[in-house]
Amino acid sequence: MEKIYEGMLGETPFFVTTLNLQHLQEIEKLQLEVYQSLADQSVLQPLSTEEFDYILSGNGMMIGAYVGDELIAFRALLNPPVDDEHLGYDCGIVEDEFHKVLYQEISNVSPTYRGYGLQKTLAQIVMGHIDLEKYDYVCSTVKPYNIPSLKDKFSQGLVVKGLKIKYVDKLRYVFYKDLRQELPTFTEKMTISMDDTVGQQQLLKQGYIGTSMYENQDDWFVVYEK
Repeated sequence: MEKIYEGMLGETPFFVTTLNLQHLQEIEKLQLEVYQSLADQSVLQPLSTEEFDYILSGNGMMIGAYVGDELIAFRALLNPPVDDEHLGYDCGIVEDEFHKVLYQEISNVSPTYRGYGLQKTLAQIVMGHIDLEKYDYVCSTVKPYNIPSLKDKFSQGLVVKGLKIKYVDKLRYVFYKDLRQELPTFTEKMTISMDDTVGQQQLLKQGYIGTSMYENQDDWFVVYEK
């Protein structure tokens, strides 16, 4: 396997490689292990065999971290089919450019190797390996109060462009990043509780975007700027 990154988890060496269809069984085994270990299983939307198959067949990119010959983490980017649910609509991307959009999909880390910031490391690696000739945008959806996942998106420079019902009945933040340009300089700032869905939707309508979040007195607040 070609190593695209090598590092240490404490005393344990690991390496990162690009995954393909040959790795499907290992990927699904790890996903199941992660899913079964979650206290709140609603935070993870597991991918089906078909979805993994689709990504691994050239419609996106998947990287995996190994300790020896054991897959301990993976992270996926998907080049999604264009349908009514496409996040490009939520982010103000013109339809002609939907083929230039990647979704940040699932990210799984084995319960045995949590606490080393592996999710963040894999995020940096996968974002660094995007083919900028082909792709201009990265989008993603995250459930409110899924704090690790929200922190993950903000740390990579993605911003909130929407807060709406996706996947039939699930409230989700829609995150977005333009890979070609830096964010503008903002002049106005508002802070609002993550719990205040309507208030956040109003700000988004007014052209604000969510740029960061913080914890204060047992609640989380999102910072909106424009």
